[in-house]
Amino acid sequence: MSGIKVGAGGEAGGDALPEGWAWATVGDVLIAPIANGRSVRTEDGGFPVLRLTALRSDKVDLAERKEGEWTADEAAPFLVRANDFLICRGSGSLDLVGRGALVPEAPDPVAFPDTMIRVRVPVEHMSPRFFTRLWASPLVREQVEAAARTTAGIYKVSQPAVRELRIPVPPTAEQHRIAAALDTRMARLDAVDRAVTSARRDLATLRKAVLLDAVPEPEQWPAHWTATTTGKAGTVELGRARHPDWHTGPKVRPYLRVANVFEDRIDSSDVKVMDFSGVFGKYRLEPGDILLNEGQSPHLVGRPAMYRGIPEGVAFTNSLLRFRASGDVLPGWALLVFRRHLHAGRFMREVRITTNLAHLSGARLKTVEFPVPPLDEQRHLVRTTKQRLAAFGRIERGLDRVARHNSAVRRALLSEAFSGRLVPQDPADESAEELLKQIRMEREAAEAERKAARTAARTGRKAKSDTIPPPPASADDTTLADGEQTALFLEFNP
Repeated sequence: MSGIKVGAGGEAGGDALPEGWAWATVGDVLIAPIANGRSVRTEDGGFPVLRLTALRSDKVDLAERKEGEWTADEAAPFLVRANDFLICRGSGSLDLVGRGALVPEAPDPVAFPDTMIRVRVPVEHMSPRFFTRLWASPLVREQVEAAARTTAGIYKVSQPAVRELRIPVPPTAEQHRIAAALDTRMARLDAVDRAVTSARRDLATLRKAVLLDAVPEPEQWPAHWTATTTGKAGTVELGRARHPDWHTGPKVRPYLRVANVFEDRIDSSDVKVMDFSGVFGKYRLEPGDILLNEGQSPHLVGRPAMYRGIPEGVAFTNSLLRFRASGDVLPGWALLVFRRHLHAGRFMREVRITTNLAHLSGARLKTVEFPVPPLDEQRHLVRTTKQRLAAFGRIERGLDRVARHNSAVRRALLSEAFSGRLVPQDPADESAEELLKQIRMEREAAEAERKAARTAARTGRKAKSDTIPPPPASADDTTLADGEQTALFLEFNP
C-alpha cells in the first residue's frame, strides 16, 4: 500500500479528511493490475470490440461497438465485465483525455481496444458507483490533466499516472451513502442539461427557418432579384500561408485564423502575429470584409463573420477566405446569405475532405449561388432578420447561463461529496484504513494465484515437451567410421 494517510479529523496528506477516511492512490484500491486494450483492425463478422465513443457518459454504452479482426481466444484477455471501469487513454482535447465510464451490467462478450485503460476495484470494499463519481470530481480531473502528456497534438494519460492519482477513501458503507445521494442529485442536474440541449436544438431549427425565410432556395427567388454567384457578387481571396521563417521579422502584424472566426462573431482574445513584410496591404482586412472558415469540420466549414475593424490593423491566414462585396451588395447582406448557406448545408456540398478536415476552396466558393436584391430590399431584409435572430441570441445567452450554473453546481456537489460534507459519517462504519488493508491482502493473494497459475502452465508445457519422443531414425542414418565420407544429396553434387 503506497503512502496511505489516514484522516483523523485533522490534517491528512496536507488536506483535512473526516474521521475514518484515508488518502490513498488509485493503485491502492485496485484488485487487479491495470490493463491497456489491444489494437485491432475492423473486420465484418469478427469479434466485438468497443468504440471509444462508448465512453460518452459515466456509463459505458455497450451498443457502441464494431467487429474486430481477432478470434475469441485472442480477445479473451481483453473482455469487459460488469463493474469494470474504462478510461480514455488519449484525445486531441485535454478536457476529454482520461474521461472514464463504468460497465453497468454483465455484457455479452465484448472486448476493449487499445484506446482504453481498464481498472477493476473490489466491489466488496469499493463501491463502483462511488469510484465513478469520484473519477468525475474536480480533484481527480485536475490531476489527470496535469499528468497528461501531448505528442503530435494528442494528449495521453499512462497507466503509471492513473495508478498514482491521489484519492480520498471513505469507509465502504459511507461510499454507498455518498453514491446514492449523488445519484439522486445528479439525476436532477442531468435533467436540466437535457432540457438545455433540447432547447438548443429547437433554437437551431428556428434560426435556420428564419434564415431560409430571408434567403429562400434559388427557385423561390423573386423575379426582380439578380441571380448570380459568389465570385461575381464580390471578390474571394485566400489568406496568407503561415511559415516558420515568418514568425519574426521587421513587419510583424496580427492576423486572424479559424480559431478567431465564429458565426457572426470574431473572437480577438487570442490573436497571433507574424511578419508580413511587403505583403501586408494584400492581406489587410477592411471593415465590412466577410471571413469564412476554409478548413473545419464539415458542418462548420464556411462559418462566416464580418470584420468590423476590431482588432485594428489585422491580416488573415490561409485557413480563412475573404469575401469583399461589390458596390451593389451590402456586407450585411453577404453575411446573411453566407449564414443561410451554412445552416442550409449548402457549403457542405462543396467541401473536400483531406486528413479528416473539410476544405472549402476559393474556386468552389466562387461558384456558389448568390442572390442580389435591390439595395433597399437588402437593407430591409438585413434589419428585420437581425431583429428576429437577436431574440434567439438572448434565449441562447440565457441557456448558456443555465448551463454554466448547472456545471458549477455539479462541481460544487462533487467537491462536497469527496470532502465528507454531503452525507453524515457513522462511527460504527469500518474505517478506510481497515478496508485498504483488506484490499491489499486480497490483491496480493490474487497476484500469488496468478503467478502460481502461470508457473503451473509453464511447467505443464515443459513436461509435455519432455515427453515427446525423438523422431525415428532415417533408413540412411548410418554411423560412419572415422575417415569415411558419404556423397552429398543429389542437388549438391556436380
